[in-house]
Amino acid sequence: MATITATEAGTAPPPARRRRSKLRLRNTLIGWSFILPNFIGFGVLTLVPIVILFYMAFTNWNVFGKADFIGLANFTRLMGDGSFRISVVNTLYYSVMHIPLTIVVSLGLALLLNNKLRGVAFFRTAAFFPYITSIVAIAVVWNLLFSPEYGPINEFLKFIGIQNPPGWLTSPEWAMPAVVIVSTWRDMGYYMILFLAGLQTVPRELHEAARMDGANTWQRFTNVTLPSLRPTMFFVTVMLTINSFKIFDLILVMTDGGPGQSTLVMSQFIYRKGFEESQFGYASAAAVALFFMCIIVTIIQFLWNKRGNK
Repeated sequence: MATITATEAGTAPPPARRRRSKLRLRNTLIGWSFILPNFIGFGVLTLVPIVILFYMAFTNWNVFGKADFIGLANFTRLMGDGSFRISVVNTLYYSVMHIPLTIVVSLGLALLLNNKLRGVAFFRTAAFFPYITSIVAIAVVWNLLFSPEYGPINEFLKFIGIQNPPGWLTSPEWAMPAVVIVSTWRDMGYYMILFLAGLQTVPRELHEAARMDGANTWQRFTNVTLPSLRPTMFFVTVMLTINSFKIFDLILVMTDGGPGQSTLVMSQFIYRKGFEESQFGYASAAAVALFFMCIIVTIIQFLWNKRGNK
């Protein structure tokens, strides 16, 4: 009677199993060695602060002393805070103007610079350059441009016949539109690059087929280009919405929330309450409110996009 070896019986000998186990363990350790630094950084710099933020929102901690748990008192106070309501309205006002304007301008630039033009690489770089420029330098230059007394913008408006040009950053009515103009000018290059990447994925055969069917430029844009850009448009809209809700640095340098409270946004309200007035518990509650506003709007956009894909 023949002797059946372990290999013939379908089971690997113990040394082979140990080698495979060691190999799997080695591959697992190598994989963790790649992701662990990033995971530790995310946990220490993002996840832990978020957990602490949510806890602090239910306390009255002011840096000094013990953080006393007060439940929903901070959120109740927010509902009755006039400055907070103004910051919410201003944030929505800024977002409603900034998001569509930036999409239109950046998409228009992408369509223009997607053609084979002479010097197109230079113009793409020039359009992207404001996005990587210091926000302080941008604010200082545009403050000079918007100066109501000697700014070139108002001088040009007077030259073309407008006798009473806007006060821009000194006017409660025109301060936010001025900030939106500067923010759009700064951001358009970044989103132009995203749209350019999306345009590269649009099959040329679709445009050629539409052209052969007699479609003009506008019809090709609305029936070929825009539907093909739907994933890019969705990503750009989500990113723009989140960044618009979080606007802080440009307004801080250009207007500091003024004149009055005409450009006070939620991020600056949080900054003032936390770092200027040392009301970290109250500021954390406002930050939680901003967080949920971003989450709700993003979920609505995801649902809308999912519905449109059906």
